[in-house]
Amino acid sequence: MSPEVRTIGESDFPGWLRAVNTGFHRPPSVTEEEIALRRSQTDLDRVQGAFDEGRCVATFRSMPRELTVPGGVVLPASAITSVTVTATHRRRGLASRMMAAELDACVRRGEPVAILVAAEYRIYGRFGFGPAAGVTEWEVDTARAGRPQGAPSDGGRIDVADPSEVLKLGPQLHDRVRLRHPGAINRTERFWEYATGTVVNPSAPWKEPIFVLYRDASGRVDGLAAYSVEDTWHGMFPKAPLTVRELISATPEAERALWRYLLAIDWVATVHTGRRGQDDVLPMLLDDPRAAHVHSTSDFLWLRLLDVPRALSARSYAAPGSVVLDVVDPDGHAAGRFRLEAAADGTATAEAAPSATPDVSLSAAALASLYLGDESAARLTVTGGVTESRPGGTARVDALFRTARKPWPIDIF
Repeated sequence: MSPEVRTIGESDFPGWLRAVNTGFHRPPSVTEEEIALRRSQTDLDRVQGAFDEGRCVATFRSMPRELTVPGGVVLPASAITSVTVTATHRRRGLASRMMAAELDACVRRGEPVAILVAAEYRIYGRFGFGPAAGVTEWEVDTARAGRPQGAPSDGGRIDVADPSEVLKLGPQLHDRVRLRHPGAINRTERFWEYATGTVVNPSAPWKEPIFVLYRDASGRVDGLAAYSVEDTWHGMFPKAPLTVRELISATPEAERALWRYLLAIDWVATVHTGRRGQDDVLPMLLDDPRAAHVHSTSDFLWLRLLDVPRALSARSYAAPGSVVLDVVDPDGHAAGRFRLEAAADGTATAEAAPSATPDVSLSAAALASLYLGDESAARLTVTGGVTESRPGGTARVDALFRTARKPWPIDIF
């Protein structure tokens, strides 16, 4: 018999957690403390499992989040996570069944988009998701980097902060920062509790980082960094690696000042930046930009549009103009022909236009990759994701959708 796929109940939760751990190659056992902690942050109405003779063999969960889009507007989003299928039950369509149920639920809840971070690249395109915001990690040789350019010009200062200060001041700063970066999502209260060690998950012991805050001349907190340093020596020669666990800034002055501070710490030989936007300015701040070499670069945030007119109307556009998009979506959620009209101030309206002549035809996944400004229609014509239907259609789409900076998905979920 095919496993039963359903929303889980209270009694299912411990077995569901064990299945999640199994799927992510972690020790399956969970303590009562961990069950209680995880249950307190889980809406069971948004949790699915597949059950075979009472045992959970596949898992799926979503969470309500706000996604920043170009222009600083936030859209309700379903953040999908904890997607696993136990190795004993692969290739039975369990993930497909759970995803279909979730996307239908998104539509009922009025969530115009769904997002996820894909562990496996080849899975999610068939569900209409497209890679929409990537990340790059740099490793900086501090001896070669020199003193970063651009000393702060606002009379600001950097202070070491304790976790209680970060718990109090961090959320407001992050809410300012996330509106500047398409692809960013909101953080929950529990996020900050974990980040500051106020609450510790027994399965993921917390190691306290060093926190610093940047304040402008008026005392307003405009930047935050959290980092850890390994006490590494070669004989009597200190050669410590520093890992940036967090660096967010609401102003260019704060961003420059925090990097200057981190790259000038005594004994630090290398700085690992963590996940930054793919066009992050860090290399440009260095005396020698070659001192920052790419450790990794990859896709990160994947996006699925469900209400195309609402999503297209929410973001801003780089130029005035009009295009008709013919969206192909086998699941039907995003399928249709839509006219997008952008005004000179960047605002836009979008509506169904079933009889209009399309400028381009494109897949739902391709539209998702264009939406936040990460990709171009011209490039997607090479892959087949976009097909030009009228001369100049691809160029018109790119003129509208381009953004000054690439999106940056600050947080994992």
